[in-house]
Amino acid sequence: MSMIHARTCHICEANCGLLVEVEGREILSIRGNPDHVLSRGHICPKGTAIADLQDDPDRLHKPVKKVGGQWQEIGWEQAYTEIAAKLVALKGQGAKPAIYAGNPGAHDYALSTQVGQLRRAIGLKNIYSASTLDQIPHHVVQYHMYGHVSLAAVPDIDRCQYLVIIGGNPMASNGSIWTVPDFRKRVKEMQARDGRLVVVDPRRTETARIADAHHFVKPGTDTALLVGILKSIFDSGLVDTSRVDALLDDSWSAIEPAVAGFDMDQLAAHCGISVETMEEMAAQLAADQPAALYGRMGVSVCEFGSLNQWLIQVINIASGNLDRVGGTMVPQPALDTINLVGRGSVRTVDTVRGPMPSIMGELPTITFADEMLRDDEQRIRSLFVLTGNPVLSAPDGAKLDRALERLDLMVSFDMYVTATSRHADYILPPCGPLEKDHYPFFFGPLAIRNYASYSPAIFDMPDGEKADWEIVAELSLAIMAQDGQDLPNIRVPRDVLDNMLQSSPAGLTLAEVEAAPNGIDLGPLQPCMAERLRTENGKIHCAHPDFLAELQRFAASLDDEQPDVLRLIGRRHVRQNNSWLHNSKRLLKGPDRCTLMIHPDDAMARGLTDGGMATVTSRVNSVDIPVEVSDDVMPGVVSIPHGFGHGRKGVGLSVAREKPGVSINDLTDTERFDPLSGNAVLNAVAVTVARAEELVAAE
Repeated sequence: MSMIHARTCHICEANCGLLVEVEGREILSIRGNPDHVLSRGHICPKGTAIADLQDDPDRLHKPVKKVGGQWQEIGWEQAYTEIAAKLVALKGQGAKPAIYAGNPGAHDYALSTQVGQLRRAIGLKNIYSASTLDQIPHHVVQYHMYGHVSLAAVPDIDRCQYLVIIGGNPMASNGSIWTVPDFRKRVKEMQARDGRLVVVDPRRTETARIADAHHFVKPGTDTALLVGILKSIFDSGLVDTSRVDALLDDSWSAIEPAVAGFDMDQLAAHCGISVETMEEMAAQLAADQPAALYGRMGVSVCEFGSLNQWLIQVINIASGNLDRVGGTMVPQPALDTINLVGRGSVRTVDTVRGPMPSIMGELPTITFADEMLRDDEQRIRSLFVLTGNPVLSAPDGAKLDRALERLDLMVSFDMYVTATSRHADYILPPCGPLEKDHYPFFFGPLAIRNYASYSPAIFDMPDGEKADWEIVAELSLAIMAQDGQDLPNIRVPRDVLDNMLQSSPAGLTLAEVEAAPNGIDLGPLQPCMAERLRTENGKIHCAHPDFLAELQRFAASLDDEQPDVLRLIGRRHVRQNNSWLHNSKRLLKGPDRCTLMIHPDDAMARGLTDGGMATVTSRVNSVDIPVEVSDDVMPGVVSIPHGFGHGRKGVGLSVAREKPGVSINDLTDTERFDPLSGNAVLNAVAVTVARAEELVAAE
């Protein structure tokens, strides 16, 4: 007899409600849950792919050890004992260890409760993380302005009348640093009440296609647009801070003079968006209607990423939309991490590249390979990779490939042999996704409604398999025992979760949340910034000196001559989620999506034809890739999707290897970064494009 289990999808930030029908251990169907309090029945293709992950024949089920270049299954105790002994021996030699934490770990609340134990066992204060590849500018701005690295104000789309999205594509992502499932329908509802969606992007994205207006912008120049909008609000006398006047510190008065000297025509020429358009956006944002400005990947992964995110916050304040119903508001989720964890930190650390920002104890991944390639006693010699694939997600993946080969010990916590874990000495695989529970630990504080939703495991865990958190906890204890450290008591994640829920303002117990399979709705977002601020004086720190200095640096850069080259940007499809879903048959089916998207004029100038092959070359590397001629990208721009590149030798992903594609991060450059956050620059990479040599020779 079949059974239907309500569950929250763990694949992306949307956390959609699912109905999973099973018979025994067979998954019969996965569909959207129409009664889920947040997603309202929405589901994207990624949700159905959970079945492919659960039943994937390529998935590892036992620890494996590399012996003579081949993988050999071993027992858990042998793995723990050998890893602990090798690490302690390396520590005795003074060898430097490191941890890299990847994207999937952010979707596993239980794992997050144990990472601190592993850091203590290894003896680390800092780690490397996927966060410094896409989102750290948000945290820098939130820390300086609002007093907590994770205190985010998100668009209240359900009551918004004018929404501007710059460099974001929620139709593919269902939100990023913004949990907004069922985005298409929510936009339609906004448009039905005469609201408007405006998208700014160098590509006509899936989101741009449903928008009321789309404006092409030159990659990496969004700062000019944001300065132009802010200046227009000031110059037109449209500033309205009445809702938050009591919260603004004295530095607010420094912002208008800081933008007053910019020339609107110069800003327009720099970004490719007219003065009239900038002024219209400013007028609409500051009109007598709830409005919001949201910027994501396109404005974060560039040289002025932190400055961009600061300008977005300032524009929302100046236009009267911060802490406003229908504007941008801070959620009050059932599990309130803002109150329960520390404020985070923004500081500077020494690296092989000199002083670099460290945010939340996370080191810039742009220095990761260099720290393994250096030739002194500070070289990283042992590495633990938690559910990450930085060879495909970090800049200059080829360089990282070389660096990983120099390690004395590498341990990957991964269910697959990936482009990264193929370098490991040991791979410790977690159980299947439906054999563990789920709670949106990090994403409730980013959601468009206040809610709670817990999903127990659907299947019992097979004998001999373990959840991620158990593996990390048990290995940590083994290392501590070998190292002569005091052994802590390991707290079961369910107990931690229950305690955090009860300690939050809503005061729910885990039992209460678990008893509501469709989730518990705690209502729409409400103005609450005064209560949520975590700055020492209870004020919004409007203009930190770092942001004003960076604004001056941007002003000086406007006079720099811009080279006439093609600029490379990434892209994402609704069937993609970084590199870790590419072994799903459901998601890989259909046309090859790893193509070089190029405008017809640029293709013609280079003798490229649709379906032909092109060689794309950056400062660090070249790749050959099929051509897709399309006016969906603006002239001067080319686009390659991220997450591909599974054709490297030794990758154990049979489905992904059918359409391996190329990695865009074989072209991105570790030398380019946002100086305030250390975030990698993955956008607006200068490249040359030509017909692939083998095609030219064949003709």
